[in-house]
Amino acid sequence: MSIEARLKNVQQKIAEYCNGCGRDPGGVTLIAVSKTNPPEIIRQVAGAGQIHFGENKVQEMASKMDELGDTLQWHMIGPIQTNKIRMMAGRVDWIHSVSRKKELDEIEKRAHQAGRSIRVLIQVNISDEDQKSGCEPDELPALLEHAAPMEHIRVKGLMGMASFSDDMDLVRSQFRMLRELRDKWRNHPDKRIELEHLSMGMTNDMQVAIEEGATMIRVGTAIFGERNYG
Repeated sequence: MSIEARLKNVQQKIAEYCNGCGRDPGGVTLIAVSKTNPPEIIRQVAGAGQIHFGENKVQEMASKMDELGDTLQWHMIGPIQTNKIRMMAGRVDWIHSVSRKKELDEIEKRAHQAGRSIRVLIQVNISDEDQKSGCEPDELPALLEHAAPMEHIRVKGLMGMASFSDDMDLVRSQFRMLRELRDKWRNHPDKRIELEHLSMGMTNDMQVAIEEGATMIRVGTAIFGERNYG
């Protein structure tokens, strides 16, 4: 199957899952996780109409942004190293994986220097696994409070990664936790905090994520195929 056909298949599945639970497919943004794929492959997917692309390494993403230009929307979805934020602050559109105050501070500093506003999502560890990044659920209020007065950051929602498991009841409970946490803080007293988005769900669990309210789905394998490295 061609990349274009795989992309169309994913788009059709998103529409099917949304229709199945009474949601508007237009309310779910597909992020094509392009990590380890070369610019010519990304260009091919973009040519089929895909706009949003996700990367998990700052240097790789910066190189691709330089080559592919500014017509695409770039999402940083991997762990953040504060000393590399400067490399992407001038062009990245979304950062999904913010979980510490010092990351917020550095993004604010670098975005200010670049004269930009960057949309961020706070990553929450919903699987309770040590190897997964993210703040603990009870740490979220302090992070929101810290980000609220910042002039170059817009907190637009939450991100989470469920357990890599075939137990969809477990996965559903974790996605539901993230949605309930978002709903709890959606009406934050500071109107600069706008928790409208839930970035959750990947190739293996996107149906459950959509049923639980995901507004952003991060899909790599179903579009690009199995990776041999990275």
